[in-house]
Amino acid sequence: MSKLILSVVQNSPEFGQVQANIEEALSFIPAKTELAVLPELFATGYQFVDRDELASFAEPVPDGPTCRALLKFAASNNCAIIAGLPEKSEDNIFNTSVLCKPDGSVEIYRKIHLFWAEKLIFDPGDLGFPVQKFGNFTIGMMICFDWIFPEATRSLALAGAQVVCHPSNLILPFCPAAMITRSIENRIYTVTANRIGTEHRTDLSSTFIGCSQIVGPGGDILASLSDNEVGAATAEIDLMTFDKMMTPQNDVLLDRRPEFYKLK
Repeated sequence: MSKLILSVVQNSPEFGQVQANIEEALSFIPAKTELAVLPELFATGYQFVDRDELASFAEPVPDGPTCRALLKFAASNNCAIIAGLPEKSEDNIFNTSVLCKPDGSVEIYRKIHLFWAEKLIFDPGDLGFPVQKFGNFTIGMMICFDWIFPEATRSLALAGAQVVCHPSNLILPFCPAAMITRSIENRIYTVTANRIGTEHRTDLSSTFIGCSQIVGPGGDILASLSDNEVGAATAEIDLMTFDKMMTPQNDVLLDRRPEFYKLK
């Protein structure tokens, strides 16, 4: 298949109501979707008061309740789902994105660039930026604050990612515009799934900006949601409609001259 029906889901989870949040988010996925992208920590909520509370919600992958629910939906609807959850792995707790496929397999990405108070409760990701196959498409994952580091998206593009899926809980206003640039400079599709609502469970109040979007390799917004709605936006993408050529003489990856770039 050279075409893929993508949906980006935007929700407003109630902190701690995991089952209800899962059911609501899955209900937003349109019937014909082949790959759905849900937000970071979409089922738990975001503001954990400390690591002990985080640990009470963390779950193993793929054997935890969130993964099981996503896999069941994926199998029943013949689609794949990417979503964020707190992953328990031995003594570590990672901010993780899972790719749950209809065949029952699960791929993971663990957030490399932790944001603000996440540094106090999560362990930093240790798997780098892998890519995975889904049909004829090569999929990459990153999470939220990874957007501000262009090396993250570039690493995925260099590894062959054609679609970068970006579960998020964004509070800063800059990301939607930045992801347009990430799409253009790498000539890839990007899918940013954010949430809305406000949490004030710690000393800080977090208000999430929504504005979930699917962006094409030319920087065009193919589908989007506003800053105050829940639901899904859908677009069909086609691998035959783009390549890495910015001009007839310029390939955005092959024209790189890394011998002149600083390594650190």
